[in-house]
Amino acid sequence: MQEFKEKLLAHVEHIKTVGHHCSTEETTKQALILPFLNILDFSPFDPQKVKAEYGANLPGVKANERVDYALFSDGNPVMFVEAKSFNEKLTNHAGQLARYFNSTPGVSVAAITNGREWRFFTDLKLPNVMDESPFLKVNFDALSESDMEQLAQFRYGCFRPDQLRTFAEERVYQEQFQEVIESCLRDVDQEFVRFVANRAKLVAKLTPRVLDTITPLIKRAVADAISKMVVTGLSAPPVPFNTAPELAPVPEDSQESVADPSNPRIITTAAELKLLSILKDMLNGVVNPDEVVGKDTESYYTVLYQGKVNRWIVRYVGDRAKPLAYFPIELTELHKTGIAKRGLVLGTGGNSIVLDKPESIMRLSEVIFDALAWCQDDGNFKRERNNKAEVEKTETGE
Repeated sequence: MQEFKEKLLAHVEHIKTVGHHCSTEETTKQALILPFLNILDFSPFDPQKVKAEYGANLPGVKANERVDYALFSDGNPVMFVEAKSFNEKLTNHAGQLARYFNSTPGVSVAAITNGREWRFFTDLKLPNVMDESPFLKVNFDALSESDMEQLAQFRYGCFRPDQLRTFAEERVYQEQFQEVIESCLRDVDQEFVRFVANRAKLVAKLTPRVLDTITPLIKRAVADAISKMVVTGLSAPPVPFNTAPELAPVPEDSQESVADPSNPRIITTAAELKLLSILKDMLNGVVNPDEVVGKDTESYYTVLYQGKVNRWIVRYVGDRAKPLAYFPIELTELHKTGIAKRGLVLGTGGNSIVLDKPESIMRLSEVIFDALAWCQDDGNFKRERNNKAEVEKTETGE
């Protein structure tokens, strides 16, 4: 990884040196684009990896269309690259790239570049139909360590279409979440005030008068919190490149583990507590977080809806080499397709999902919300109540 990083930094300097000489598309290809493909180990001198002027005709629309470069892996095209001259803006050329992308079902990623900026696209909204917006933009005029880490996923030996699609989906979600968060912090509205007040649990009843009173206080608290986070972030030791500690699995012997005083064989692990915390956050706004309750047993950990043992959202079996999550609903083919796209696998029998770490539950939002809806539907529990009533009648002789 360090060698790859050094090559990218050298390429940045190369662009600064020769970029202004690239006045035509062909010069840009030879001086900037092909060297970058070579850094990604897609050697332009190997026709098994890179083919120029690759045929990409969309039936019934245009004939004899050719994309500038098709990148190949295991004998199949996996990525298209459309080239523009160094000084050309990329804004108005996505339609041409989309035609190439849509014509070839095996291709999962398409890119357009002028040598110094790269825009990467995939098909999150409709299968085999290129999205209008790129999931990743990388500008070599301002290359960051995060950009380098993301570009590493496009190397020949690391190119995994399913993982890139999952990465693209997470990038889109992250950008949308960031926009919402920034909007909330810039313009603190009443809904945000109510959210903060409810989480703080300082006010019993949020009347309009109370909301008007605490709104300016929360606005100042938001400003102070942001300032504190900025200062803390600047003073904190730098995170080494190519590490992601926030995604590291929580050790099972963490000090956060909690033993049940009434049964020492029941130990709620840090991973189980993390799972509960994540689910509370995921479902917040749909249900009250207090209605999402964790319950541990000797065999598994359960997250319940409203604390009712028969209304469980997920059962987590973490005491094994591959932790498993079970759900009260039958996993449909649509669920299974989504699970695979997000880089997760089914457990034995197909009714469970392997969770390598608690954070992976965030990739299963469709399953989680369907499980919650099942728990909220009283009709799913009518038979249970009717059976109980029949037993009572039999016992009393009625």
